Amino acid sequence: MNVPTMLAISIAACMSLPASAQDLHSSRRSISYHTVEIQGLNIFYREAGPADAPTLLLLHGFPSSSRMWEPLLPLLADKYHLIAPDYPGFGNSSAPPPSGFNYTFDNLAGVIEGLTTKLGLTDYVLVMQDYGGPVGFRMALSYPERVRAIVIQNAVSHEQGLSVLWNARKKYWADPAAEIDALKANFTSLDATRLRHIGTSPHPERYDPDSWTDEFAFLSRPDQADIQTTLFLDYRTNVASYPKWQKWLRETQPPMLVLWGQYDPSFTVAGANAYRNDVPGAEIHILDAGHFALDEATDEIAAHIREFLGRLDGHKG
Repeated sequence: MNVPTMLAISIAACMSLPASAQDLHSSRRSISYHTVEIQGLNIFYREAGPADAPTLLLLHGFPSSSRMWEPLLPLLADKYHLIAPDYPGFGNSSAPPPSGFNYTFDNLAGVIEGLTTKLGLTDYVLVMQDYGGPVGFRMALSYPERVRAIVIQNAVSHEQGLSVLWNARKKYWADPAAEIDALKANFTSLDATRLRHIGTSPHPERYDPDSWTDEFAFLSRPDQADIQTTLFLDYRTNVASYPKWQKWLRETQPPMLVLWGQYDPSFTVAGANAYRNDVPGAEIHILDAGHFALDEATDEIAAHIREFLGRLDGHKG
């Protein structure tokens, strides 16, 4: 067999997927990476899936970035349009020092609202993890007509969802000057960064250490300690807003899916179940996973989201 013939056969074999591969939902080919200017800041976002498909806006937690959604994107990109931004001060977005940007959750939400306007997103499912909850609920209250449904992944909106770890954190809110050094040490600690992922999981071997070493590198960048402690001081406004968010949920009754890693050291399972007090029809799943549940339950989360959205859109997930 001559070389051209062998090459032709090899190319044909690569282009022809086996039936088992054709059945997979994973679709990485559509994932792309972009940066746009919003309010004078460079805001990075990941995009996947057909632009004319139903949109999911994925809002990340602390101290992560849109990178936390990377394992999920190819599992949903065949049917959904996915947008996952980095907030100012996070990931690949601009991170000016606090003297150059007022790091509050109101302002983070305002920037992401600006991104949705620039991208022409007027109808989407909010997918919110950790800090994504405070950002997303602010957006939902500002533009309720845009929100088709809500997916919660370890994002708290009820005080019973805050673990005992928050007792020390509340001391910082009460007396920032006295507590800021301890908080900075915690935020820039490799051990604390690891704990946010593994929590109390009995399966630490399932966790990729790159998850926390990458985040630790991010937290070690210039100005990050100041950025994150400034933003965390504003977290107290989230707790104060819980009743307002709960009222909105009770009045709006959005379709809601709650996916909750039970080994989360910061947010308790009670915080997941509390959503049913506001939205009795909420679908709640307690997962064998931690705070960043995608670390350990990617396939399970993808399946739950596909089934939930399939019912919402009237087709099989």
